[in-house]
Amino acid sequence: MTIDRYRVGQALSFRPIAEGLLNRGYEVVTTRGRWFLKHYLDQRPETIRFQHRTTQRLAACGIPAIAPVTDRRGRTVLSSRGRWFALYPWVDGIHRRGADLDARGCARVGALLGGVHVTLPRLLPPIQQPLLVPTADPHESLATIERLLTRIRARPESDSFDRLAELRLIERRALLLRHAHRRPRDHDAPHTGYVHGDFHPLNVLYQGNDPVAIIDWDRLAALPHTEELVRAALIFFTDRISGTLDLDRVRGFVAGYRANLDPGPTQLAAAVHRLWWERLNDFWMLTRHYLEHDPRCAPLFPASAALIVWWTMAYDEVLEAFLG
Repeated sequence: MTIDRYRVGQALSFRPIAEGLLNRGYEVVTTRGRWFLKHYLDQRPETIRFQHRTTQRLAACGIPAIAPVTDRRGRTVLSSRGRWFALYPWVDGIHRRGADLDARGCARVGALLGGVHVTLPRLLPPIQQPLLVPTADPHESLATIERLLTRIRARPESDSFDRLAELRLIERRALLLRHAHRRPRDHDAPHTGYVHGDFHPLNVLYQGNDPVAIIDWDRLAALPHTEELVRAALIFFTDRISGTLDLDRVRGFVAGYRANLDPGPTQLAAAVHRLWWERLNDFWMLTRHYLEHDPRCAPLFPASAALIVWWTMAYDEVLEAFLG
């Protein structure tokens, strides 16, 4: 059994606690405490080891990245029956949505992300800055809209989700036709840095008002760090019902980030514009729902679809909130 390879005592209980696209998780209780066992579904062992080495070094620098436990032979990645696993200390904590954070809390989580982005380049090799980063092609997006509309209209019986999806696709088609000229130039990509890759409320654990752990580093990558800043703000502070963005909380979040790392207004403006454009051309939830027959993302769609419409109408106000 995998747990026997660690110096964590004898296993007493084993319970699945999460299932996702990237991994599965289990709570393991042993005679020496509680642990989190991660089963990696679709990552190569060398990639997992890179993530583990990076989180170990981040933790040594004071970033609350949870590093894996080593087994009796000093390994962090274990194989069992062709599957890859890692064991982590259990962190007692809670998740906080953006709406749960006051002004100070918004600044603190922004500073936390800024600390990650400041520290990662000190630990990892330099990055060749890209000269050309393609942006979404509106012609391809319009073709995707037509495919999705055809699939929705061919369903023998439509439900409320189908009707909403059709309405939003027609709406998005009109927006794309109206704003196609605002496509960002490929060579105007923001500066690339190392990023967590999936910084959102479910990957930050709190004890009281203090963020004490950043988990799930599976998407650690070299990407524009200002785009992760904007993307994180969208996830934290978009209302799950109305799809509007809480701009006061965004200001606090960005101010906290810039206290640790200030990319400057040009880089921030480029990131906001590129993320706006990518969201305008983004149909992954509907593609997964209708073309891949995977409905798990359906609950996320209403707010996401409403956000891009509101964002387009309030573009200047959103930009001002990020620029401060």
